[in-house]
Amino acid sequence: MFINKSKDGLNNICGRKVTALRKSMEPKVSQRALAQMLQVAGLDVDKNAIQRIECGKRFVTDIELLVLAKVLNVSLETLLSDG
Repeated sequence: MFINKSKDGLNNICGRKVTALRKSMEPKVSQRALAQMLQVAGLDVDKNAIQRIECGKRFVTDIELLVLAKVLNVSLETLLSDG
């Protein structure tokens, strides 16, 4: 049987990375500011969507991953790595 969750039961594997990368930005970027940055890049998300992604409650599409990687200035591999 196929399971649509990560090993730790979350709906995505990038959420914790998104949180860490967002908080490491200088100056620190809020969830609302990240949502605005993603909107400027063409992705229609709000602060609540960012919060749900970061806590693993929301699935993330491949299109969203591409824009997140671009805005956070990292590779897809960075967002998808387990470490």
